[in-house]
Amino acid sequence: MTYQETIGYLYDRLPVFQNIGARAFKPGLHTTRELCKALGDPQDKYPTIHIAGTNGKGSTSHMLAAILQASGYRVGLYTSPHLKDFRERIRVNGACVPEDFIISFVADQKSNIDRLSPSFFEVTVAMAFSYFEQANVDVVVIEVGMGGSLDSTNIIMPELSVITNISFDHMQFLGDTLGKIAAEKAGIIKSGVPVVVSEYQNTEIGDVITTAARAANAPLTFASNAFEVVFNALHEGKMLVDVKEKASGAILMKDLLADLTGSYQLKNIAGVWAAAKALASKGWNITDDSIRKAMQSVSAITGLKGRWQQLRQCPDVYCDTAHNTAGLTMTLAQFDSVCKGVKRFVVGFVGDKDISTMLSLFPQDAEYYFCEPSNMRALKAEELQSRALEHGLTGKAFRNVNEALEEAIKDSAPADAIYVGGSTFVVADIESL
Repeated sequence: MTYQETIGYLYDRLPVFQNIGARAFKPGLHTTRELCKALGDPQDKYPTIHIAGTNGKGSTSHMLAAILQASGYRVGLYTSPHLKDFRERIRVNGACVPEDFIISFVADQKSNIDRLSPSFFEVTVAMAFSYFEQANVDVVVIEVGMGGSLDSTNIIMPELSVITNISFDHMQFLGDTLGKIAAEKAGIIKSGVPVVVSEYQNTEIGDVITTAARAANAPLTFASNAFEVVFNALHEGKMLVDVKEKASGAILMKDLLADLTGSYQLKNIAGVWAAAKALASKGWNITDDSIRKAMQSVSAITGLKGRWQQLRQCPDVYCDTAHNTAGLTMTLAQFDSVCKGVKRFVVGFVGDKDISTMLSLFPQDAEYYFCEPSNMRALKAEELQSRALEHGLTGKAFRNVNEALEEAIKDSAPADAIYVGGSTFVVADIESL
C-alpha cells in the first residue's frame, strides 16, 4: 500500500474516536499489551515520562520534550490528536515519523490488527513505541489520550508521572464528579515513581491524588504549592515571567521567555519547572540554561501548533484548541484582555458534547461566525447558530472555518480581534495554520 492507502486502511478498518466518538472508545490495556508483546515490548527499551490531565497536558508534553532536547537528549514525543497530519502524533526531536515507517509497520502488523481488532488509538500507541525503539531515542514524553488508568499508553513504567489541570470533560467515560475524573487521571501513578501535579486545585481532587500517591509509595509534588510563576510582560509576542520559590519568595529564574503564551500557561510552566527539577534530581542533565533556551522556542523545537497561536495582525487573529469549559474560561479571558476593538468569534463544536455551559461563557456583546469542523462528529453550523441564540449570541452560519474566518476579517477594523476555536478540529481546518 502507498502511504495514503495505509492511512486510509487505518481509518477505515479501525474505530477512530475523533471521527465517531463513544463507539470507538475501548478502555483497557490488554489489546495494547498484546500488540506490543508481538513487537518485543519496545516501550520497555527506553525511559519515559507520562503526562495526564484534562487541560494543559499537550502544552506540558511539548515543553518538557523541548527542555530535554535542549539538554542534549534525543527525544521521542507522542501526542494526540493531530491537527494536520497523522504523523504529528509521533515525533523524534521535532521531526515527524517517516511515511515509510508507517507503511512498513502496518504491513508487518496487519495480521495482528486483524486478529486483535484494536482501536485506531491502540495501533498508533504501539506504532509510536515501536518507532521510538528503532529511532534510538534517549527518552520519550508520552501524553495520555483520555483518562489514565485504562488509557492505552498506561502500559509503561515511567521515570516520572505528571498530572496537569483536572476538570469536566469526557464525563461519560471518566465519571461525573471531579473526584472520579481525578481517580482516572491518577491511574498513571506507579509504584515508587515520582509524580508532579501542576496545580493543587481543591481538596476533592487533591485528596484523591494524594491517596493514590501514598498507596503507590510515589513521591508527590504539587507544583503550585512549591513554585509560583509570575507574569511580567509580553515581549515580542512571548511571555516574560519569573519563577519563584513559594516558601521564601526567592526568584529562581528571572525574566524567563515563554513562546507558549496565554495566562493559563502560567500553571503549566509551574508544573514543567517542577518536573524538570524532579528529573534533574534523578541525574538527568537538565540545567537552568537548557530550560531557558527551550521555553522560548517550544513551538519551533517540537512543532506544536494551535495553542494560543496568533495567525495575523490588524485585525489580530488568535486560535486555540481549548474545547471544554475550563479551557475556554481561560482562553476567553485571555482574548478579552488583548482585544481593543470589536470582539469577533469564529467557533464550531463537535455534536456529542454538552456545549450549553461552554456557550454561556461567550460574551453577548460580540459578533459571531458559526462554522462546523470537517469531522463526522461535527455539530452543524445552523444548529450551533440556533443553540447559541438561546444564550444571546447572534451571527451567521458558514460551511467551514475558512469561509467564516474570511468573512470575519473582511468585517473587521484594524483594532478588532478574532478568536477561532471551540474544537481542536475547527483549529485543524484552518488553512493558514
